[in-house]
Amino acid sequence: MTEPSAQSHSHDRHAGHAHHDHAHHGHAAHAGHGHASHAGHGHHHHAPKDFGRAFAVGTVLNAAFVAVEIGYGLSSNSLALVADGLHNLADVGGLVIAWAGMVLARRRPTPTRTYGYRRASILCALINAAFLLLAVGAIAYEALMRVWHPQPLATTTVMVVSGIGILVNGATALLFLGGSHDINIRGAFLHMAGDAGVSLGVVVSAFLIGLTGWLWIDPAASLAIAAIILFSSWDVARQAVNLAMDAVPENVDRRAVEAFLGELPGVGEVHDVHIWAMSTTETALTAHLVRPGAGLDDALLTQASTALRERFGIAHVTLQIEAGDPAHPCRFAPDEVV
Repeated sequence: MTEPSAQSHSHDRHAGHAHHDHAHHGHAAHAGHGHASHAGHGHHHHAPKDFGRAFAVGTVLNAAFVAVEIGYGLSSNSLALVADGLHNLADVGGLVIAWAGMVLARRRPTPTRTYGYRRASILCALINAAFLLLAVGAIAYEALMRVWHPQPLATTTVMVVSGIGILVNGATALLFLGGSHDINIRGAFLHMAGDAGVSLGVVVSAFLIGLTGWLWIDPAASLAIAAIILFSSWDVARQAVNLAMDAVPENVDRRAVEAFLGELPGVGEVHDVHIWAMSTTETALTAHLVRPGAGLDDALLTQASTALRERFGIAHVTLQIEAGDPAHPCRFAPDEVV
């Protein structure tokens, strides 16, 4: 079976009008069908290929640093260092999960998984978001406990280890530059860039403790770490939930899409429009176009699917053509019918 990303074709099985009466309109059984090549949509085409090495290098670098950071954090009695290490451990797991989602999304469709494993990238983004929110809670709890039971720490060790963290996390973040279109890649970049900033904060807090002897700075830095993680992860978590719930992707203007479809030659009405994410990088659309008196028009379907890909980034397009016969109305025409 050929993957949708490797094909570009359109066909219309309706000669006069379309009688559309399946139980769930979903993604199948549409009379007019236009598949657009995803490869033509610029920056999306290269993401799965380009970032495989970035995930591998980033995972190895951060796994090694986690061992160093937690080990020295425990030996130097620094909650801020341990907290940052646990966060980095969560990021290692997150990198592995996002990497797995990227690999699965590239697998070919099967008879039972007709869209392949593209949705795995969305599930992985959702898992990562939940994982990071749990880490925020754990770090905040430990920080509050340390407020009531402050303990001394080896500031020099903390500063040296966190300084290494700035280099490791900063270098890893750079590996994911240019992947802002994919919430998995963007999440990896934000987490790594945030970690570099957090490590800088740990260096500063350790330096201040060495100067002042104020041990409360350590748990305060940990709470700041938790706040930074929450802030940087919240938008990715929100988008992952929206994509998992089949919301219209934020980079697609539904009103503009409907206006474009309504302006196609001969189209008098557009209804039953659905736009959703097949993966974190691919968008699909289904819609019914009412064209009174229209017959077969492969050229129109090709024109529409190509324009939807190039203008809106919608790679997989399915259009049903209807004649608008009042004797056979489409039961999905009302907006409230799904």
